[in-house]
Amino acid sequence: MTAADSSSNFRLASSQRSSIPVNIPLLSAFFAFALAQFLKLFTTWFKEKRWDSRRMLGSGGMPSSHTATVTALAVSIGMQEGTAAPSFAIALVLACVVMYDATGVRLHAGRQAELLNQIVCELPPEHPVSNVRPLRDSLGHTPLQVAAGAALGITVGFLMRSSS
Repeated sequence: MTAADSSSNFRLASSQRSSIPVNIPLLSAFFAFALAQFLKLFTTWFKEKRWDSRRMLGSGGMPSSHTATVTALAVSIGMQEGTAAPSFAIALVLACVVMYDATGVRLHAGRQAELLNQIVCELPPEHPVSNVRPLRDSLGHTPLQVAAGAALGITVGFLMRSSS
């Protein structure tokens, strides 16, 4: 084997490694989710003046990580495949459903859980449900939290696409 042969083999191996397909929409969605969850640390500190690392793993709060995820996915698909593509239509409908659910069903379920927790706390200690563990009441999002998640997702989708 000559030096030229080994050099061409190295170039071939290098080009094969760099030709691994990268799924920008998927990476955008994951990055937007991780960034939104990370930002919840700071928004919680700003609002409540305390650090709460559990916010990185929980649902609810500012910004909506579910909204950021589906919005980044839809924007990335729209930029990669065009807005006339069926996959963009699917991603856009999914994003709308997630955002509607976050501000509708999940928000109201969280408010009901808050009310039920308050009722249980007011029960006498001998009542059978007075010792029940409180329900999670941070389930949904306000419209502002969803809008912030959408803005984050759009930004991530554009930045990820323009960086590739």
